[in-house]
Amino acid sequence: MLEHAKARLRNLQDYMQDAGINVALLTDESTIAYYAGFWGYLSVEFGRPTFLIVSADGDPIVVTPLMESEMVTAMTWVPDVRTWEDSGPNHWDTVLAGIFGTLPRRLGVEKTVLPGLVRNWLESVSDSVELTDVSPLVAKMRTVKSPFEIGIMKQAGMVAAAMMSAAQESLAEGVPEYEAALAVINAGTRAGADFLTAKGWEQFVSPMIHNLQIMQSGMDTSMVHRRASVKKLEAGDPVYFCFCNMAQFKQYKLGFDRMFNISRVSDQAADVQQAAIDAQQAALGAVRPGVTAESVAEAANEVYRDKGYAPSYRTGRSIGMAYLETPELKSGDSTVLQAGMTFAVDGGISVDGQYGGRIGDSIVVTADGFEYLTEYPREVVVIDR
Repeated sequence: MLEHAKARLRNLQDYMQDAGINVALLTDESTIAYYAGFWGYLSVEFGRPTFLIVSADGDPIVVTPLMESEMVTAMTWVPDVRTWEDSGPNHWDTVLAGIFGTLPRRLGVEKTVLPGLVRNWLESVSDSVELTDVSPLVAKMRTVKSPFEIGIMKQAGMVAAAMMSAAQESLAEGVPEYEAALAVINAGTRAGADFLTAKGWEQFVSPMIHNLQIMQSGMDTSMVHRRASVKKLEAGDPVYFCFCNMAQFKQYKLGFDRMFNISRVSDQAADVQQAAIDAQQAALGAVRPGVTAESVAEAANEVYRDKGYAPSYRTGRSIGMAYLETPELKSGDSTVLQAGMTFAVDGGISVDGQYGGRIGDSIVVTADGFEYLTEYPREVVVIDR
């Protein structure tokens, strides 16, 4: 992992030189993981920023809270790790000031994710610094995944399949939603652990599946992002699982969704679910190198219209170390697909206050089409036990 991260950073430096950006100050967790190889501790949400400073022609520097520095040093390939403390003369802004001296005229940052406290500091110490958005450079590098990355994402797909199998096995009349969510966490954690060792860099990678499970049942399946609750499953309930914030491994994040039906399924619920499956399959049938992202979305939208439903606002999103990368499979995105791009591709319909129908898989674009990263049956399923 670390040699790959190191090579990516060297490529970023080449991009920066071509763009005339001498220094970049990176703060996004997924970006730092991509280039420096570490993640997974208290960060900027608690006012504790971590920084990766990249010079176009020099060695990178990591700046991290002192209490996290031992783990960071063990995880990253970057040899220059500097620390800051919450109080006293060694606060993060003082450390940055010591590194930069005078801020460069053009400083590369990821504008859309630059923490407000960091932006405020930059503006307070210099009225002449030009904050140049390096997000397009970073996004361009992350759009096409390497074989090494795809290998990790395939492992994440196997973890996700174990999670979905446990979800399905947990379902029955009278079972509360949270019990299914617990089954998902346990199965995914054990599957992830099978891919890890307690040696080297991997000893710091947790197999734990976490985050609140997106799950709805009954009429609430039209709500899309409701979380698992104490509601008990009843006969006739459709049940929806979304793993988009849970199916991840070694920082690579997938999209993966399925629906099940308890004991029986109404004609209306079955029609909605099948329409979502048909729309997703139409989109996937259009995936191949050389087509545009929006044409894939249009293939799904044609199915929605033919079946009397409103077109989806988005059929898919690029995935990787972040939940949302570029491009997106939606109207207006004319990006041409290339082999090695990875997407979460969805079919989704909501009938407000009634039913929802959804399905989602992660894929990688191949030379002649696509390959699933998530494998699980794609059909209307009734749980009868």
